[in-house]
Amino acid sequence: MDAKRIKKILSTASPPNLRNYTSSSSFTWEKSLAELDGLPEEKGINIAHEAVDRHVLRGKGSDIALRFIDKAERITEFSFQQLKDASNQFANVLKTLGIKKEERVFGLTNRTPELYITALGAWKNRNVFCPLFSAFGPEPIKARMLIGSAKVLITTAELYRKKILKIRAALPELQHVILIGQQKLEEDFKDTLNFQDLLASASTDFTIEPTKPETMALLHFTSGTTGTPKGAIHVHQAVVAHYITGKIALDFHPTDIFWCTADPGWVTGTSYGIISPLTNGITSIVDEADFDAQRWYRILEMEKISVWYTAPTAIRMMMKMGTELVRQHRLPQLRFIASVGEPLNPEAVYWGMEAFNLPIHDNWWQTETGGIMIANYISMDIKPGSMGRPLPGIEAAIVKRLPNDKLQIIHEAGVKGELALKAGWPSMFRGYLHEEERYKKCFLEDYYLTGDLATCDEEGYFWFVGRADDIIKSSGHLIGPFEVESALMEHPAVAEAAVIGKPDPVALETVKAFIALNQGFQASEALKLEIIGFARKHLGAAIAPKEIDFLDSLPKTRSGKIMRRLLKARELGFPEGDTSTLETSL
Repeated sequence: MDAKRIKKILSTASPPNLRNYTSSSSFTWEKSLAELDGLPEEKGINIAHEAVDRHVLRGKGSDIALRFIDKAERITEFSFQQLKDASNQFANVLKTLGIKKEERVFGLTNRTPELYITALGAWKNRNVFCPLFSAFGPEPIKARMLIGSAKVLITTAELYRKKILKIRAALPELQHVILIGQQKLEEDFKDTLNFQDLLASASTDFTIEPTKPETMALLHFTSGTTGTPKGAIHVHQAVVAHYITGKIALDFHPTDIFWCTADPGWVTGTSYGIISPLTNGITSIVDEADFDAQRWYRILEMEKISVWYTAPTAIRMMMKMGTELVRQHRLPQLRFIASVGEPLNPEAVYWGMEAFNLPIHDNWWQTETGGIMIANYISMDIKPGSMGRPLPGIEAAIVKRLPNDKLQIIHEAGVKGELALKAGWPSMFRGYLHEEERYKKCFLEDYYLTGDLATCDEEGYFWFVGRADDIIKSSGHLIGPFEVESALMEHPAVAEAAVIGKPDPVALETVKAFIALNQGFQASEALKLEIIGFARKHLGAAIAPKEIDFLDSLPKTRSGKIMRRLLKARELGFPEGDTSTLETSL
């Protein structure tokens, strides 16, 4: 195998949608929009109409849209007609409850049919769908629902009792909690509604009202290095990018069976677990259970998956188990594998060839970009370790910020700088909710500054270097240090806290905390375990630190800012860099 590139491997079943990357210069977003229908009578564009209703109008109502596999491996299917009816019913529920245009509907549940019906019904009623990861603890949930001014929450009885009941009084704008499944008449559930009962009493007829392209549709939360989580706003026009990136970057064809393993609580699980496959009219597999290699290989075989979109963390976990397990399964339909969430190391690309006889195609994008921006396409050679090349219609550059707040575009191959994108694509975020200044700082001249450091080689392939800030990437999750530190500070023993991302061979990074204790507390292993347990209870296992070190004091600048950079350098044995602003030393 070529150590520098893997030659393109094309399916013999159908030619790629993007047949030649170099001939994509005729691409325009206007042409992509023209492939969609728009609302009848030129009343705008609505994500749910493009994802579901238009397929019914085109005579494809009996085609399977979603196939759900629950934890016990029982299967529930929804045709496009059934999905249209169910989402119409939920749209009517929201309308009857008085939920108005652009008011926020939050979803907190596992990957169940109700969550997908909620998203589509909310878009039909022109509400904003706000997905939450079900592994979040009460505090991250409360922070996001307060920022989003949550009006409706759809969740389960178990999650409501564990995570919502204790914080509901702190959510004054939350008008309705709708629980999935049947609940006993218990005191805990006296102020809730039942999802199935509401749907059963609602009509399957619903007319989507005029929806302007810039109508808010999605609110995805992403953590910052300081301050509260950021609510990235996306609009209905984003559906153009969701549709075309599925067609070009993931090479969707009408007969494909697609599996995106991401949870809708993260942007990938919404953009490519719900919108993109539905708008392309293909069948999507949704698995409720958590990662299990044997189960995943079984699903790939039994469901005849042809296009598979997953995360590097899962791939690395599979790699650790070797190729013997995968070779127990016949996967003749599988023709394209893609990965997103964090950089895919070259070894994983090569392992894909060994295990599946297919390379794994890395791609890059962010919550703020709304959709895939840079990718390794099926019709293009892969350089293992590279992010790939920009999507047609996307202008990417490596830039340097000059002292006069001007940008210098770096044209020299291999020179490190910040990755920037020329603003204006349909799924570009339109703001951070309630934080206009924070949003403005993301742009300079005509470019969106991604905060990622990268290089570009002589053939136009981009290579990820690292984050320009302190964001921690763990198992595909973006974790803001401030949020973790704030939760740690609530423990009575903790005087100060700082967290960093520590390299991990499976999760990419794990969260490590440095803690200075209050007087009267002694450092011990028992106290470490107690604080870790406390953090897991408040933040959830996905965000809480895995490791703690106790320090007498934390390094700070003279202005009082904790120097995470210095902590990380000392932890990993890196050069400490400029310490001229350091107030104290470890």
